Amino acid sequence: MTDTATRDTSAAAGPPPKRSYAKMAADESREDYSLRYAPHSFRRWSPTMVASTALGGIAYLADFAIGASIVFTYGFTSGLASILCAATIIFVTGIPIARACAKYGLDMDLVTRGAGFGYFGSTLTSLIYASFTFIFFALEGSIMAQAMHQAVGLPVEIGYLLTTLIVIPIVFRGMGALAKVQAWTQPIWLIGMVLPFVVLAFEAPDAWGAFASFGGTEGAGSGFSWISFGLGTGVALSLIAQIGEQADYLRFMPAKTDRNRRRWNLAVLAAGPGWVIIGAAKQLGGALLAFVSLEAVGKTHALEPIAPQIEALKPWLGSFALPAAALFVIVSQIKINVTNAYSGSLSWSNFFSRITHKHPGRVWYIFLNLGIALTLMEMNMFAALNKLLGFYSNVGIAWIVAVAADLVINKKMGWSPPYIEFKRAYLYAVNPAGFGSMVIASVVSILAFFGLFGEYAEAFSTFIAAGLALVLCPLIAWATKGKYYLARPNPVNGPHVHVPDVTATHACGVCETAYELPDIADCPVQAGPICSLCCSLDAGCGDVCRTSPSSEPVLMPMPTVRTG
Repeated sequence: MTDTATRDTSAAAGPPPKRSYAKMAADESREDYSLRYAPHSFRRWSPTMVASTALGGIAYLADFAIGASIVFTYGFTSGLASILCAATIIFVTGIPIARACAKYGLDMDLVTRGAGFGYFGSTLTSLIYASFTFIFFALEGSIMAQAMHQAVGLPVEIGYLLTTLIVIPIVFRGMGALAKVQAWTQPIWLIGMVLPFVVLAFEAPDAWGAFASFGGTEGAGSGFSWISFGLGTGVALSLIAQIGEQADYLRFMPAKTDRNRRRWNLAVLAAGPGWVIIGAAKQLGGALLAFVSLEAVGKTHALEPIAPQIEALKPWLGSFALPAAALFVIVSQIKINVTNAYSGSLSWSNFFSRITHKHPGRVWYIFLNLGIALTLMEMNMFAALNKLLGFYSNVGIAWIVAVAADLVINKKMGWSPPYIEFKRAYLYAVNPAGFGSMVIASVVSILAFFGLFGEYAEAFSTFIAAGLALVLCPLIAWATKGKYYLARPNPVNGPHVHVPDVTATHACGVCETAYELPDIADCPVQAGPICSLCCSLDAGCGDVCRTSPSSEPVLMPMPTVRTG
């Protein structure tokens, strides 16, 4: 929400002036509560609709390119083990995060704040997440541009620009438009995804047997190698931050009730960590298609998903194989890149709101994210795929594992509050439990990645990152006795209070807009309730609430909900 008021008040100057928001940012049909708790009144989609929309975003073909790159570099046996190991880690860490986001109506950034990182500590993770979205937007956009070049001869440089511009009108309109696009394009995507493998089953039934003995194109050999396994797993683990994009949809999951409990649980499992089951299958499938087409198109083009698609479809479609494959690739990439652009706008919004105390609206950050992605495409990042993703995964896995460790271990042991507190008014700037463990794990694993600790440590740098984050997050929380989770008690979250209707709204004393109880804080400067966003944007209060909390609660109590 765009802040149009000047805020230079101090805690001693009395209540702060009123804040107004620009029309664009005040329209929640576009803004989608980008920096807020998603209220129950906005969660009007069914569990099935939310899950199908979230899963629509995993239509991307980067899985094809990543899987093919891993198998071509490290051979089939090591490549298969890498893909399956990475998928297992991603699935296990994604379960508690998906459940927390769906229960609390919070995106990944807001969950990270309360899950061991603190208010400013999670600013770094916003950058990590933003980099994930523009790196993969660039990767997916490159694949789409390759398809356009194959289909109509469009220069890839122009294709990069076109793939960037085409998603803007959809992402601009928010969750409602994204849900429609994912639903309308799903039949085309399903047919395009399955058809090449059906053709191979009839036309090249021996392909899988030959593929299983493939030793790669770099001399790795068909046998198992620990070094190859470690390096390949590191590349595949670059996708671990995808749970953040799933969470951007899961926060709109309706409240779980006795009536919808089973559908709710299945939807959260499928749309949260479940994406990686399909993802791993796509990596193996993409590697198979690339292997079958290798002799016909050469290594470079075999790693570009469009060429293997064409070769697989030729026996049945003949001259129509090219347009059919191009249509499938373009639809797939639109489906994922609207998600990348949308999630990127959310992460940039979270980052800049805390740094600048201003928020011009989610939609403006779409252009920042796409501008960076376009630059990466023009720099041909596709050529450095393995190195780029291998490096990124060291940071991404340290972040995700630290959050998962807090949700699963720290909360169960009582070192972390049993609920997710995301509001600035109740958080320390930095919590060493999550933030400290992520920084230490990232630094050590990056040093290992660049070979400082030897060949095996280099290959297993992502395992080092995951192991350190998993151990250090609970260890630091225990050593500090959970001191840095809450800067002051939340008067509406006590363990013995009466549980009210959390859908009841309370008017913010600054913007004078009514929000549901979980989005409201108790503000001593305002001497009344303040919404989470107005609290975030206040640059002059001096965080007095953390040292001089109001003596009388002004809000109704809020229920404690565990993430387990």
